[in-house]
Amino acid sequence: MTNQNLRVIELFAGVGGFRLGFEQADKDFFEVAWTNQWEPGKKVQFAFDCYARNFKDGIHVNKDIATVSEEEFQELAPDLVCGGFPCQDYSVARSLSGERGIQGKKGVLFWEIRRVLENTHPKYVLLENVDRLLKSPSSQRGRDFAVMLATFRDLNYSVEWRVINAADYGFSQRRRRVFIFAYKNDLSFEQSQRSLTKGEIVFKDGFFAKPFPVKEEPYKNRLDSVELPMDIVDISDNFSFNFHTAGIMQKGEILTAHVDPVYHKPIPLKDILLDEELIDEKFYLSEQAEEKFAYLRGPKKIERTSATGHKYFFSEGGMSPTDDLDKPGRTMLTSEGTTNRSSHIVKVNGRKRYLTPIECERLNGFPDNWTSGMIDRNRYFCMGNALVVGLIEIIGKRIEEIEKIDQSTEVQLKLSFN
Repeated sequence: MTNQNLRVIELFAGVGGFRLGFEQADKDFFEVAWTNQWEPGKKVQFAFDCYARNFKDGIHVNKDIATVSEEEFQELAPDLVCGGFPCQDYSVARSLSGERGIQGKKGVLFWEIRRVLENTHPKYVLLENVDRLLKSPSSQRGRDFAVMLATFRDLNYSVEWRVINAADYGFSQRRRRVFIFAYKNDLSFEQSQRSLTKGEIVFKDGFFAKPFPVKEEPYKNRLDSVELPMDIVDISDNFSFNFHTAGIMQKGEILTAHVDPVYHKPIPLKDILLDEELIDEKFYLSEQAEEKFAYLRGPKKIERTSATGHKYFFSEGGMSPTDDLDKPGRTMLTSEGTTNRSSHIVKVNGRKRYLTPIECERLNGFPDNWTSGMIDRNRYFCMGNALVVGLIEIIGKRIEEIEKIDQSTEVQLKLSFN
């Protein structure tokens, strides 16, 4: 049997972390046919320009995804839809006419993902988001994620999710993100999953459990189950639930657990640093900047006054004046490289400095100078938004594994009917 390519469309593509990870997994298997990247309000589309420079194949679209027609999505006929998207307010309401179903708030990008799925019905969906999505909003914990799960349920998908800290599995950054993998209920993979208990899926044999192993028991016995209400508006209005770091949803039935990773030794920060003779002088801290960082990273208790005149104290604990070179890097933010408490500060040969853009690329597993051609501020911004590429490579290999099983099953079924 000749294995077919997996046709992919990438939404909210940034500088291409998903695609790069897939290509590292198997460039001949993953065919990224169409990509969308649009940064609203930006005159210069630097992330899109970076993507288009690094990837020549496929169609690259630089416009608001809401303006892409349903017919264009239908013509793409993807097997896999992937993308990272903002954590927003996913509340919904019934439309005025009722029979047209639900309406989500305008501008929420998850509804655009739903629109893509409704018009393409891919076998697989892979999404990435910040881990607070599982607890959003604070006033109705878990509602937004439940709305997402119900959307997948109604489109005939099962869903697994896992919060993964890249450093737990051998990478150089302590970056926690939730990965969401949805797959159609008529696939042979889904049928094999149905033969397992939900506990076996979450802890041992599921999509995430095999490549990202966890201990057999949940952390502090945190394990819960629930069934989603059938009415998504009811979920939006009333549902609240404590989703843990891993879970499975099959036909609205959910098992979720706080899983405990089987740790791999991470790459320390010192191993991704450039040779010091290659560092431009502009990255070293001035005496004034050192004083500023000493304040920013130090403990503080400051009296403040609210807009209503109420006085309160803002307190902040201290952190190390420089980042430990023997540990993996902290989570990189879009403010990296600025005079900000969250910026990495390393001390090498007695001098303190920022990480360079190349070192930030390395923290996420991108090749050196992937984002070259834009100003440093934008390079830092892109890496603060980016994926850890090696995680996508691992996930990509897992998708290829289950897709080849599905292709083999299809061939066997065809032969049995001939």
